[in-house]
Amino acid sequence: MQTSTLERTATDVLQVNRDRLWQSLMDMAKIGATPKGGCCRIALTDEDKAGRDIFAKWCKDAGCTIEIDEVGNIFARRAGRDNTLPPVMTGSHLDTQPTGGKFDGVYGVLSGLEVIRTLNDHKIETLHPIEVVVWTNEEGTRFAPAMMGSGTMVGKFSLAETLAKKDIHGKVFGEELKRIGYAGKRPAKPQAIHAFFETHIEQGPYLEAEKKQIGVVILGQGQRWYDVTIDGRESHAGPTPMHLRKDAMVAAAKVITKVNETALSHQPYACGTVGFVQVFPNSRNTIPGQVKFSIDFRHPVDAQLTSMDNTIKEFVGGINKEGVVKIELKDFWYYPPIAFDMKCREAVQAAADKFGYSSMEIVSGAAHDACYIAEIAPTGMIFIPCDDGISHNEVENIEPEQAMHGCNVLLQAMLSRAS
Repeated sequence: MQTSTLERTATDVLQVNRDRLWQSLMDMAKIGATPKGGCCRIALTDEDKAGRDIFAKWCKDAGCTIEIDEVGNIFARRAGRDNTLPPVMTGSHLDTQPTGGKFDGVYGVLSGLEVIRTLNDHKIETLHPIEVVVWTNEEGTRFAPAMMGSGTMVGKFSLAETLAKKDIHGKVFGEELKRIGYAGKRPAKPQAIHAFFETHIEQGPYLEAEKKQIGVVILGQGQRWYDVTIDGRESHAGPTPMHLRKDAMVAAAKVITKVNETALSHQPYACGTVGFVQVFPNSRNTIPGQVKFSIDFRHPVDAQLTSMDNTIKEFVGGINKEGVVKIELKDFWYYPPIAFDMKCREAVQAAADKFGYSSMEIVSGAAHDACYIAEIAPTGMIFIPCDDGISHNEVENIEPEQAMHGCNVLLQAMLSRAS
């Protein structure tokens, strides 16, 4: 495949096919479609397999070769003029929350596919190969923690650790990967990547509020996750006097309130969330004897994140000293704030400027696979606004024009690094 002078000049104004991109998003949204218009494609379920299958077919139809690694990450490669060079890569994830939307993750995957289709349309050959990747289990909904596929590939988690993870029903990650046919042979280990870009809906309100079309992501927030178990003593809700109770739920309420207070005291940017709770025995006329729940702290400044960590641990220690209940707070997952590569950020900004799109620098409030890839390769992220900043919700929404804007920026940014 050769590139003429006319074709090379065309790359300066090259745009993706808006309608084709949108149609691919809508076709993928049919898989695991929910009654309220969202998607449920939880990692390593039959719906996840169906989404992977159609993506792989589309990539093969576009002339790509497909490789799958040991944790199920899918790599679709479009050859370059020199295939000994490391690829310019893009991608995201196809798995969703149980009540997720149509665009979180999948937009980044199918934007990469649209880049390849556009290059094919115009017979443009890049020096570096182009790769689109689907990362396994980004959401962390069924198997925790999140971003397990990219995390294993970069060495944050061992392969054995990942394959042995279990969901709440005792299903094993490695066995489920084999069951759906995506236990690959490519080693799940760091590889040479010339540059990595991820396009994504913002999942927050800032671009929409500022009326900006493109977010040039400068860094991703750090996160600390914890598992909390509170042991009290279950007893009858009627005969047990208040002063003799060892109510695990009351203690849980105190800790959960402290999580919220801690985040509010570390503004701006800090977030604190308790999103998962289990109560035992979960009976309306029995005082709870045990409560298990999660804590999620986020902040773009690591010193502030550390301060939040100290605050909640000191608070839990104080409750333990009272001796009414016993609280175990376990560190589950941590990664520090990550700054994205300056050259990749400049490529994103230049692409937005080329199209005349309004833009602003922005901090990612959510975790993304790009945050792990940034530790082994030059990485950048592109945000587009979503309605009311809502995500992880069936009503999550973007417009076709917005999808095209982000994909156009991705196309030009990738071309700038691949050529």
